[in-house]
Amino acid sequence: MNASPHRLDLTTLLLLTLAPLLWAGNAIVGRIAAGWIPPMTFNLLRWSIALLVLLPLGGWVLRRSSPLWREWKYYALLGLLAIAGYNTLQYLALHTSSPLNVTLVASSMPVWMLLVGRIGFGAAVTGRALLGAALSLGGVGVVLTQGEFARLLQLSFVPGDGWILLAAFAWACYSWLLTRRQGAAEIRQDWAAFLLAQIAFGLVSSAALTAGEWLLPAQAPQILWSWKLAAVLLFVALGPALIAYRCWGAGVGRAGPTLASFFSNLTPLFAALMSAALLGEPPQLYHGLAFALIVGGILVSARR
Repeated sequence: MNASPHRLDLTTLLLLTLAPLLWAGNAIVGRIAAGWIPPMTFNLLRWSIALLVLLPLGGWVLRRSSPLWREWKYYALLGLLAIAGYNTLQYLALHTSSPLNVTLVASSMPVWMLLVGRIGFGAAVTGRALLGAALSLGGVGVVLTQGEFARLLQLSFVPGDGWILLAAFAWACYSWLLTRRQGAAEIRQDWAAFLLAQIAFGLVSSAALTAGEWLLPAQAPQILWSWKLAAVLLFVALGPALIAYRCWGAGVGRAGPTLASFFSNLTPLFAALMSAALLGEPPQLYHGLAFALIVGGILVSARR
């Protein structure tokens, strides 16, 4: 595997920018739906819809004669980390922590990507990558503090923030596993089959977590069904799930996981802009500064 940074072209830029844009929308609607549906149930329904959409496109991968079953451990691990792990932990964090804390902790993604790549995959950590991570984290800090860094001193962390920290670690492991050319070529060359294989195994873990969510608490959770919840489920299944995962997987394959991780820090910037648009507030000067820092981190890391 070649773990060195790759040059960015227009297609790679679009792939790695569209994914965090959709994930920003996922964070916003996830917070909106937090009072309507339990987090693990939300994740299970989201990916169940995604599976139904993908079945006509890549359903052949689930047949008994498919090479998937010879390599089921690899796809089960991908599904556990991304479908069941990362997404469930993210929705759980949105229930237990403030949006500000969740975004701040999630911005550690480039650091996790560097650590996982170095320890688990033997990838070199360059000075440019460290500088890029610092610039990217600085850009996230500008968004979170609205350009007033004294606000960082006012932050207080709660145990729930650990969920998003664990989610960031799971996503780093998942992204690096995507670079391993493991698995039958016919599955990897069919994006729908490749994603469907992950979803199928991930739903098994998600179903177990959802069962615990409904059976273990003293007070059973509730689902407030409405057309708004149905619209949210459809959006998160098609956009942040299918389209974003397809773009991220293709982008990681083209740019490498370390460089791709810097694009993930565009998510809080996009989320801030979306929130501002929904509230009728125009973008501020600090949004431009944050964008410059995050993009600067990407460019520094991308240079050979």
